[in-house]
Amino acid sequence: MTVSAPPADALAAVSHPDPYPYYAALARQEAPFHDERLGLWVAAHPGTVRAVLAQADCRVRPPHEPVPPALAGPAGSVFGALARMNDGARHELPKAVLLEALAALPAEAVAAHVRRTADALLVQGVALTTFAFELPVRAVASLLGCTDPAVAGHVRSFVAGLAARADAAAIAAAHDAVPHLLALADDIESDAPLLRAVQEAARRHGWTDAAALRANVLGLLSQTYEATAGLIGNGIVARLRGDARPAAALVDHVLRTDPPVQNTRRFTAADVDIAGVRIAAGQTILLVLAAAGEPFGHGRHACPGQALARAIALHALAALQEHGPLPDVAWRYRASPNGRLPEFIEGEGK
Repeated sequence: MTVSAPPADALAAVSHPDPYPYYAALARQEAPFHDERLGLWVAAHPGTVRAVLAQADCRVRPPHEPVPPALAGPAGSVFGALARMNDGARHELPKAVLLEALAALPAEAVAAHVRRTADALLVQGVALTTFAFELPVRAVASLLGCTDPAVAGHVRSFVAGLAARADAAAIAAAHDAVPHLLALADDIESDAPLLRAVQEAARRHGWTDAAALRANVLGLLSQTYEATAGLIGNGIVARLRGDARPAAALVDHVLRTDPPVQNTRRFTAADVDIAGVRIAAGQTILLVLAAAGEPFGHGRHACPGQALARAIALHALAALQEHGPLPDVAWRYRASPNGRLPEFIEGEGK
């Protein structure tokens, strides 16, 4: 068996065949350190990562740049309204609404919508990569009352344009996707279980900003797209490696040992002291969640959709198992600074 060289840095680790020995070494370093290669501070120790996530002066966006200048336009308008891209009141109210809505979502509704979506994709005979990426967004869209299969393509374009390394063509495609997604949002059925839960929670909390509400409904789709796809994909990898445990246990195992979200960032709005290290205002801290054992983050910005992501993944993997044996395929990891996203190579065995 070929043994890969260790990752060059924490960003290269995300798509490395086996980054976990490297992560284990990083996690033993309590103090954050400055990686000159990346131009970032890096924190991977569990306690240190939690301290950064709890620090009010470590923000989700640079204070002077709430929206990346390159996204100015329709995509930037949606980006700037997302709860996960804001701190303070602009984060707390939407987050409270989303948490309440997702907690109220009946488990049987999630199971029914995911299974129906999975069955439709499997009957079509889609490739494993397509299954992993399309199922989550189409299942959440279905829970919101949108059954148009085109939603997955529009969300894919939107998400690709938000990436830090997106080129001008990808950003233009993201801008183009926004009107389509907003039109889909306008046409969805108000009695769909997830949309109804969001609307009722918004009323209870007095959230009356219709544009922000609509943006965060779209945010449920965009946040689902890669993170849950990675969870399903890494579950498929575990199956291909011979893991036969039941779907629910498999998903929990993958979240502990091969999570889909490996990194996140925080931006210092003031000088901060983290594990005995002074980090000046205006710096960026890369938090290696995979090393710290925090697959959904922690504290104020912990992912509100973690239970939904887990449920989608377990029903997806169960449907795959019921459909028959997986094909003998190889896989590689998509180049990404944050997400561990396997792509399956059809026609090429392990």
